[in-house]
Amino acid sequence: MVFARVLLLLSLLAAGAQAIAAPATWTADNGNGTYTNPVFHDEFSDPDLIRVGDWFYMTGTTMHAVPGLPVLRSRDLVNWEFVSYAMPSFPEGPEYRLQDGEDMYGQGIWAPVLRHHDGRFHIFANINERGLHVFTAEDPAGPWKHTVMDRNLHDLSVLFDDDGRVWAVFNYNEVRLVELKPDLSGVVEGSERVLIPAGNGMGEGHHFYKVDGRYYIISANYAPVGRMQAARADSLDGPWETVAISASESMGFQRGWWEDSVGQRSPIPADGAAFSSHKPGDNALGAVPLHQGGIVQAPDGSWWGFSMMDLKSIGRTTFLSPVTWHEGWPYFGLPGNLGRSPRTWIKPRVDLDVQPHAPYARSDSFDGAQLQPVWQWNHQPLDGKWSLRERRGHLRLHALPAEGFLHARNTLTQRVMGPEATATVVLDAAGLQRGDVAGLGLLNMPAAWLAVVQEDGRRMLRWYSQAGDRRVEVPLPKARVHLRVRGDHDQDLAWFSWSVDGRRFQDIGGPVRLPYQLKTFQGSRYALFAYNSAGHEGGHADFDRFDLREPLADRSRNIPLGKVVRLENLGDGSVASVHPLGVVQPLAADDDRAKSPDARFRVHDRGNGQVALEAMDGSGFLTVAGIGLSADVRLLPEHSLDSRFMWQDLLRGQFMLLSMKTHRYLGILPGSGEPYAADRPGTRPDRRDGTVLVWRLAED
Repeated sequence: MVFARVLLLLSLLAAGAQAIAAPATWTADNGNGTYTNPVFHDEFSDPDLIRVGDWFYMTGTTMHAVPGLPVLRSRDLVNWEFVSYAMPSFPEGPEYRLQDGEDMYGQGIWAPVLRHHDGRFHIFANINERGLHVFTAEDPAGPWKHTVMDRNLHDLSVLFDDDGRVWAVFNYNEVRLVELKPDLSGVVEGSERVLIPAGNGMGEGHHFYKVDGRYYIISANYAPVGRMQAARADSLDGPWETVAISASESMGFQRGWWEDSVGQRSPIPADGAAFSSHKPGDNALGAVPLHQGGIVQAPDGSWWGFSMMDLKSIGRTTFLSPVTWHEGWPYFGLPGNLGRSPRTWIKPRVDLDVQPHAPYARSDSFDGAQLQPVWQWNHQPLDGKWSLRERRGHLRLHALPAEGFLHARNTLTQRVMGPEATATVVLDAAGLQRGDVAGLGLLNMPAAWLAVVQEDGRRMLRWYSQAGDRRVEVPLPKARVHLRVRGDHDQDLAWFSWSVDGRRFQDIGGPVRLPYQLKTFQGSRYALFAYNSAGHEGGHADFDRFDLREPLADRSRNIPLGKVVRLENLGDGSVASVHPLGVVQPLAADDDRAKSPDARFRVHDRGNGQVALEAMDGSGFLTVAGIGLSADVRLLPEHSLDSRFMWQDLLRGQFMLLSMKTHRYLGILPGSGEPYAADRPGTRPDRRDGTVLVWRLAED
C-alpha cells in the first residue's frame, strides 16, 4: 500500500511538473481561457481559413520555399497543428532549382485560397506568371492532386455558390469576377466582368463569402496605409456597397527597418552590392495595421476574423480577432470599439479541452527518418545531395557550386521566431574540401552568415554581412564547431557567436541589421547551408542538433496576480494614483503621493484573463462609471463587470487594461493632468499615447 501511494505521489508530481512546464516555443494560448496575438510569432502570411465540421483549417503563402502550402488544423482557432504540405515539390524548371542563373525569389506561391466543397478540399494559388495552380484532396493529410489553369488571377478568392456555380473574384482596386468550370479545369469563356468598379475603396487579397444569402467580399487596402475593407450585395449584379471593417490596429507594433535597394523585380543582390535601409517614423503605419484576411464562424455561432500584419524582420504573421456584426457588416472588434481588435481576448468556446500547443517542434536532433515539418528548402533541393542517413543523427549537405549564399542549392531553412530567439547548430566540417563554405545563415536580402571556409589547406571561420560587405575571419582550431545567432526582432538586430565546446561562446562580427524587403515579401530565415565557391562540387558538411531557445515564450509570470504594483504610464512617465475625489489621476514620478499607498494597487485574478485592481489606500477598486470618459474611472466597491479589465500583455512589463464594460482601454492624455478614462480605442505604434502602462512591484 505504501509503495502504491509513493507511485501515486510521483505520478501526481510528474503531472504537475508537466502542467506548469514553461513553453518551449511561442503559443498564443495563455492557459487561462484567453489567447494573446499574434497566433504565431513566426511568419504565416496571407492566411486563408475555413471550418469543416468541428475543425478549422488554414493555409498561407510560402513563396519560393518547398515543401509549400502548409495545411494546419485547429479545434479552437488558437492552438494549431501541422497536417500536411499540399505542394510537396515544385514542378520542373531551372527557375525552381536555382539553375542556369534563374530563380523564384519574389515569385512562387502567393495568397492561396482554401475551400471545402462536396467532400473535397481545394487550394487555389497563383505562381506569378506561371498560371493558377489547383490542389485537391479528400483528406487534408493528402495525397493532394495538382493541376494548373492557364490563367493568372491576382489575389483571387473562390466561392462555391448555392446553385452549383463556381465564382472567383480577383484584381486590385477594380474587383473582377469570373466563373470557373465545374471541374476547376479553367475559366468559363466570356464570363469575366467588372464586379466593383475602381475607386470604391477595395484593394486586393480578397476573401469571398455568402452569409445568410448575401454576398460579401473582404479585402486589404493600402490607401495609403493598411486596413480591411468589406463589400456586400444581395446579388452578384449588385448594387455593391463598401465599408472599412478594421483600421489603425497596430496592437502597439511599429514598422520595422525597411530595405530600399531591392524590389520584386530586382536581381539577386551579389556580395558587395550596395544596400540602403531606413527606419520609418515611430508612428508610421504602412502595412502594419491588420489587413489581408477574412472571417469564419465557430460551431457555437460566434464569428472570428483572421488577418495578417507586417511584423518587422519576422515577416507577415497571423492575428485573430472577435467579429461583431453591426448593421449587417462583420466588424473586427468588440461592441463599443468596432474596427479595433484586442491583443488578448477570450478563446472561442468549443466542446473540448484543448491544451496549449504549437504547430511545430522547432529544434531538431536530425535523428529521425524525415526532417521535422518546420523545415523548408530554399527552392527545390537536388535529391541525392542531402541526407539524414549517410551519417546517423546528422543532416549531411553536399557542397554544390554556387556564386554565393543566396544562390546556394540545398539550403535548409525555417522561419525566425520572435520576439527574441537564439538558434544554435553543431557543425562537423571535417568533410569540407577546397572552396567549400558551410554554416548557419540568416536568409534575407541583405543576408548574413557564419560559416566554416576551407581554402588552401586552411580551415577558417568567416562571418559575413551583405549589408556593408563586411567580413571577419578567425582560424578554427577544430573541425567541430557550435554556431549561434541571437535575434531581437523587436529591434531588427542579430548577433553571431561561436564555440568549440558548446559552453563558452565568442562573439564575432558586429550587429546585423535585419530589414524587411519587397523582393520576397518575407522575413528572415534561419538557414543551414553548404556550397562550393570554386565552381565545382566539393565535399560535405554534417549538421548535428539544431536548437532554438525563445526566452519570452513563457508568459506565465507576465501578469503580477496577487501582487501589489505601481503603474507607470509609458506616455509621460507619470504614476497612477488615487485622488481624494475618488478618481485616478496621473502624478509626477517624484511626487510624494506617487510613493505612498495612494499609488499602489493589488492585482486580483478574476479568471479568464480578467483582473480587478484594488487601491491599497482602502478606497476601493478601479471601476468604470458611465461610458468611461475622463474622471469616470472611480474607486468604488468591486462590481462584477464594471471593475473587470482584460490584461493585454505587451511583454517586458508593458501592458494595457481593456475595460470589460466599455471594451475600450484605460488611459490618459499624456501631460494633460487629466484623470484616467476607459474610452481609448487602442494604442499607437510608439505606445506613448497614454494607453500603455508599465507595472513594477511596489516597495514595502
